[in-house]
Amino acid sequence: MSENLDRWYATGRRKRAIARVWMTPGTGKVIVNRKDEAVYFPRSILRMIMRQPLELVESNEKYDFLINVCGGGTSAQAEACRFGISRALEKAVPDHRSPLKKAGFLTRDAREVERKKYGKRGARRSFQFSKR
Repeated sequence: MSENLDRWYATGRRKRAIARVWMTPGTGKVIVNRKDEAVYFPRSILRMIMRQPLELVESNEKYDFLINVCGGGTSAQAEACRFGISRALEKAVPDHRSPLKKAGFLTRDAREVERKKYGKRGARRSFQFSKR
């Protein structure tokens, strides 16, 4: 498989969210699900979480990102985007691996919600016991 040297692809996952990230050289524009990042993630903390790897390796204005994200909630989607962006940056410039790894951005957080069991109120919580 030949790699196109001016476009990199990576996948980021968190909880039930999956982010497919395409990175190209550009001016720092981020498009999430065909919307500007400020429209898709109106909370500034989510945009900050998503941009952490770019600020760490000082690549804020060097690359454009096209991200398709689905599943999960908004915070899980932002963290999935962060993971995908980190992986794409690592593919583009292998020297970025060390600082990204040290910051924990290349580690998949595998925690998932435990499924509900039958006869229980949730995953582990039982219904209230009544003696009489």
